[in-house]
Amino acid sequence: MKPVEIYTTQTCPYCIAAKALLKKKGVAYTEIDVGANPALRVAMTERAGRRSVPQIFIGGVHVGGCDDLHALDHACKLDPMLA
Repeated sequence: MKPVEIYTTQTCPYCIAAKALLKKKGVAYTEIDVGANPALRVAMTERAGRRSVPQIFIGGVHVGGCDDLHALDHACKLDPMLA
């Protein structure tokens, strides 16, 4: 399985929903909490081109946020990306 990275904050409901989908699929991920570290948020923004959380990367490829992750899943495109 490809490595998954997710930039989050602790109280973000979209972050919680994205992590729940990944957990439901049995996907291990690296969580990077940008809430308490402005430098991490800057790095996330430079990498993703977006400031909002979550920002999700699969195998180093930016897939977007929570809505994007769920859309990939509904379109049956998420599992092949993870494989």
